Amino acid sequence: MKRIIFALLLLSFAGLSQAHAQIRKIPAAVTDAFKEKYPDAEKVEWHDKLTAFEARFEIGGIYHEARFNSKGEWQQTEKAIQDDDLPGDVQDGLKKSKYAEWEIKSIYEIYLPGDEKKYRLYAEKSDLKKKNLLFNSDGRLLKEKITL
Repeated sequence: MKRIIFALLLLSFAGLSQAHAQIRKIPAAVTDAFKEKYPDAEKVEWHDKLTAFEARFEIGGIYHEARFNSKGEWQQTEKAIQDDDLPGDVQDGLKKSKYAEWEIKSIYEIYLPGDEKKYRLYAEKSDLKKKNLLFNSDGRLLKEKITL
């Protein structure tokens, strides 16, 4: 009886580990488009986000995430930046917001089609109060989302 229970536990753990595996194969159109857009990318890791394929990579030691649809069309790229690289308008928008006193833990510059840029800031006030803040390049707070 103990062997049967042990075997069932092993099978269930095997099933859980496979649930985190890649769901679909990355289409060649996606990998080709990525290589063309980011020929200098290093440490590339692919993730299937169901509605898009995401590449996590570095260029010159700076972390990036790029999303492509299944046809290989680029959708957006996020690049980690430092506080000093945050545009003045966005800094002013943050100072005028109710999140001015929150601690900024990370900042991402988001590149979108049409040369549009947005900025995502991960802010914390306490262990329980954490948010992702999305600003446009003019410093207007577009979205605030609770996060863990």
